[in-house]
Amino acid sequence: MNILFIVNSAALGVGLAMDAFSVSLANGLREPRMGRARMCAIAGVYAFFQYMMPMIGWLCVRFIVGVFSYLEKMIPWIALLLLLLIGGKTLVEGLQERKEGEDNTGRQGLSGAELLIQGIATSIDALSVGFTIEKYGFVMANTAALIIGAVTFFLCICALKIGKKAGTRLSWKASVLGGCILIAIGLEIFIKGML
Repeated sequence: MNILFIVNSAALGVGLAMDAFSVSLANGLREPRMGRARMCAIAGVYAFFQYMMPMIGWLCVRFIVGVFSYLEKMIPWIALLLLLLIGGKTLVEGLQERKEGEDNTGRQGLSGAELLIQGIATSIDALSVGFTIEKYGFVMANTAALIIGAVTFFLCICALKIGKKAGTRLSWKASVLGGCILIAIGLEIFIKGML
């Protein structure tokens, strides 16, 4: 391992974390009173999945290439479905909140199931990173995945903070915007995966 390996892994982490960054921004908008522990838990879930997916891809390429080839075709569909479901739900909640009034004190936070689905949906494209690191041994592949996870964690914390600040000013519009962002990310992953 050298400095170039670390820089390349960090750059890969930034690229892979953009979906998680955008979803974190939407979550911060949706829940402007989120505390530090919750922010760390949310960013930690995204970082965990961004770490795990390249390692799963690496294992698949190393040991079960046939299964991974089949899964790779399904990645855009899975991400689209998951993010459309969550984004649609968030959008509907924002529109219901608008009808009920602009008081966001009762705004519901992200549930554990929604967070897991978001974590999987935003990191599923990282499975293909297993192809790019397949020549690495376990230690180097694990180190690259850890760097990707750390970069994701940092960027998601930043996005949550930005979203929280904007969310307190936007009221119900934050949920609508957050839902639209999730749907747009799902469509973007789908379109990129199909090209």
